[in-house]
This record gives sequence, structure tokens and C-alpha cells, in this order.
Amino acid sequence: MTVIALLSVAPVREGSMAADVAKAVEALDDFDVSYETTPMGTTIEAGDVGTLFDAVEAAHEAVPGDRVSTFLKIDDKRTSDKSAAEKVADVERELGREARRRTE
Repeated sequence: MTVIALLSVAPVREGSMAADVAKAVEALDDFDVSYETTPMGTTIEAGDVGTLFDAVEAAHEAVPGDRVSTFLKIDDKRTSDKSAAEKVADVERELGREARRRTE
């Protein structure tokens, strides 16, 4: 089984949060998960919900501050082991082109 989640962890304060977000992302390295960080959050893949929750808890706890905001969205399709990359490939196949576009 593959569990896919979108995670966003950030301190609630003014100014750049990059250093604190980096601490949350770095905490994921201690777990058997794969991840991809984007400007709006980090997509995480884990083999089971327990591993996912442990990784999310570590990411949340890694961010210092008086107030930390964490958003978690989980896709736990229990009849499929399709990865996040495969899901994106399905959309790209339907589009007939690459779905990823960057504005710089």
C-alpha cells in the first residue's frame, strides 16, 4: 500500500519562514518516506499511515516557535500502490503533454 499526503508546516509569524520550513523537510529524512517539496507544500509517500503520521509529527515538532500551523491532506487508496509520480503521469497522458510548468 502507498499512502500519499500533502504536508505544509510553517511557524505563524512575519518574515521569511524558509529556514524553519527547511527544518521540517529535513526531519522527514529520518523516516522511510519519499518526498518532493514544492512552493506550496511537500508531497510525501509512505508505505503505511503509521509511518506517515510519525514523519508528519517529526516535521511539525521540528519547527520552532510559539505557534506552528500544519496542514495535512492524505490520500490512502487501499486497493492501489500507485505512486504520486504515476498519478501525475496519468494526468499528463490525458493532457498529451507535461503538466509541470514553472514561472520564473
